[in-house]
Amino acid sequence: MAKIEGVDEVVKLLEEQNYVTDDSIATSIHLSKFLKKPLLVEGPAGVGKTEIAKVLSKALNTKLIRLQCYEGLDASQALYEWNYQRQLLYLKMTEQSDLSLKEKEDSIFGNDFLMQRPLLRAITAEEPQVLLIDEIDRADEEFESFFLELLSDWQITIPEIGTIHAKSIPYVVITSNRVRELSEALRRRCLYLWIDYPTFEKELEIVLSKVPAINKTLADQICKFMKELRQMKLEKLPGVAETLDWATALASMHIDVLDKHVVESTLGVVLKDWQDIREAQLSLDELFEKTGVNLKMG
Repeated sequence: MAKIEGVDEVVKLLEEQNYVTDDSIATSIHLSKFLKKPLLVEGPAGVGKTEIAKVLSKALNTKLIRLQCYEGLDASQALYEWNYQRQLLYLKMTEQSDLSLKEKEDSIFGNDFLMQRPLLRAITAEEPQVLLIDEIDRADEEFESFFLELLSDWQITIPEIGTIHAKSIPYVVITSNRVRELSEALRRRCLYLWIDYPTFEKELEIVLSKVPAINKTLADQICKFMKELRQMKLEKLPGVAETLDWATALASMHIDVLDKHVVESTLGVVLKDWQDIREAQLSLDELFEKTGVNLKMG
């Protein structure tokens, strides 16, 4: 199989940060850096989309600037806003000064009173930073529109100051859980990566890497159990994050093997919906049979 030049270096960087990767992830990160294009990462919740940006910032020894998206997010919260309290205080202090109205206005609309939000901080950094736009599908389409303008020109216009051009172009990672469909315009400007639930082998490798104190037999059983659990028709399927939480919890209690009592007692670590927990409890015998785990009561 042909190797893409530069991918091995990315794999090495990620492995140094204890991130279990594969060729598709490493290749996407390499091409995103090389082409200077945002990387749009989609997939189920909890499979490690956000972790890509965190690990990338550590691997590149640069800051992670994160914008958590939500419904109603607007430009003032994503780009910048003025420190109104400080402006009012300054005006109060200069009431008796000889400054003209124009001079006072010029003073309060300067960098000393400007509060930089994530997008502005990212483009005014001297060196490229990792900019994480997390769960962009939760933001309104209006936010997506002005974010597209930033991606097109790498500049921000502040009416009171003027246009601020990027000092450096950040490494952009955009995540989406597909709560809503993203625009074609945004997709065209990005490289695309889909991350699905990991294979049993990869999830086991992740658990052993992230929870080194865990018993190997227990790690094997947890990953088999999670694989079967995701085959069920649940409201909220558990991701890798839940697998790691469960593995960490069981290892901290010095449990070496799964049994029915342990699973029933700790399902709340893995499943976050009472109907899902009930469904899993009713199906425990079948789940244990499929995973080949001993059904002893502990």
